[in-house]
Amino acid sequence: MRLPQVPLLGFPCGLAIVILREMSFRPAAAALALLLSVCTLVMAPPAAQAAMDYAKQVLIGADFSGREMQGVTFNLTNLREADLSGSDLQGASLFGAKLQDADLSNTNLRDATLDSAVLDGTNLSNAVLEDAFAFNTRFINVTISGADFTNVPLRGDVLNSLCAVAEGTNPVTGRDTRDTLGC
Repeated sequence: MRLPQVPLLGFPCGLAIVILREMSFRPAAAALALLLSVCTLVMAPPAAQAAMDYAKQVLIGADFSGREMQGVTFNLTNLREADLSGSDLQGASLFGAKLQDADLSNTNLRDATLDSAVLDGTNLSNAVLEDAFAFNTRFINVTISGADFTNVPLRGDVLNSLCAVAEGTNPVTGRDTRDTLGC
């Protein structure tokens, strides 16, 4: 029985099939089937990366600066004094996270969930929070110079305290902080 021509599928798989064919190796088709299944596993594209889950961890002082972290989960995580500056946290969930004295400057927080998070002394300078959910978020002594709060639902008392310190223009969106808060 003659094997059909097999183009090189990739060096290891194609070479193995060519050697098998040239040597007229005929015992059980199982050997060929096994070889092909191994080649399929080796040649398979990598599975899509799932977003990281850091829920309920203590990450005090952790350095996550400048990272691509879309969709990451930090639910109920202690991120006190953590550095998340310059990171892409679009779609991330920080529900109930403790962000005291954390650095979130220049961070993309579009579509993020910040509900019930505690931001006390947190640096949000030049952060983009467009369409984030932060209705029950505690903002205490936060730095929001240049932050963009477009379409972020906030309680009236929180809105008043943020408007009292709002200043600057976001360098990414070009929007004034006061305008995005509706001050």
